[in-house]
Amino acid sequence: MPASTLARFQRITPQQLRAFEATARLLSVTKAAQELYVSQPTVSVQLRELAATTGQRLFETTGRQIRLTQAGEELYKAVRDVAACWQRFESRIAEINGLVSGRLRIAAVTTAEYFVPDLLGPFAAAHQGVEIELAIENRDRVVGRLHQGIDDLAVMMMPPDDLPLERIQFQINPLVIIASSKHALIDKKIELSELSNDRWLMREPGSGTRMAAEQHFDELGFKPNVVMSLGSNEAIKHAVAAGLGIAVLSQLAVQPALWPGRYTTGAGTQHNGPSDTSVLLQAGLGIMQVNNFPILRRWSVVWRKDSPLSAAARHFLDYLQASQSEPKV
Repeated sequence: MPASTLARFQRITPQQLRAFEATARLLSVTKAAQELYVSQPTVSVQLRELAATTGQRLFETTGRQIRLTQAGEELYKAVRDVAACWQRFESRIAEINGLVSGRLRIAAVTTAEYFVPDLLGPFAAAHQGVEIELAIENRDRVVGRLHQGIDDLAVMMMPPDDLPLERIQFQINPLVIIASSKHALIDKKIELSELSNDRWLMREPGSGTRMAAEQHFDELGFKPNVVMSLGSNEAIKHAVAAGLGIAVLSQLAVQPALWPGRYTTGAGTQHNGPSDTSVLLQAGLGIMQVNNFPILRRWSVVWRKDSPLSAAARHFLDYLQASQSEPKV
């Protein structure tokens, strides 16, 4: 490293890098200050000093928002690379000493929030030296985090095709059609075409559930009358119960107790297809008995091929594979 570069690097303080990383990630000086438990002027001073040391403008203002400049984006990548290198060093030292420690960063799509904590609980109890960071986001944001290399692992149903990813598929994720318990066809076995005049509610564009449903509809030559897009499973459940329409949703979102991957009738009998009687999931909701449903998709845990896994991530993958058996569906 040239002497001039080393001299500039040595003038940068850990406090400046922490302030920059938090601000770049949150795109907010106020939120960065809150996360770091310091005052907003303190973060602003650290950012100005870092910009002066690098000789580059790191942020620019657009209205009331801030965003990274090109130089800021490059520095943000460098900061993440340094953090990743240090994490690999700590993990390697832990392995040398026969310990499993370090940090495990996992991002999961919103539907996975119904079971991922149950997966992490036993792992955390068995590896108390591992600090776990779990981020629950919609699919687009999880994909964005994969592009940025923020997390070690991501849990999702439909991984992107434009990234070099490794994956392990595990539990089945059945997607069912839910309707108000007052729907005229709720207790009948029907064809999908009988729902062509219904109002359909869908997850937001980019959602894995929506992508899987649209792919399935295309294969069947069915065009739903989509009247509303909603950004969460809970919002869809409330809207369906209120009679605003019908929807495709993961059965985990309406019957979380069915993890791992089993779907049942009201009497608790396991089936390979829709139950003989509609299942009342909660007040005002039921699963419709529609031919070619449920849609059976699998959950995947994915990670980037071009980034080495930490020891904690490798141990979690080993734990996941050892703890999962073939679902009985």
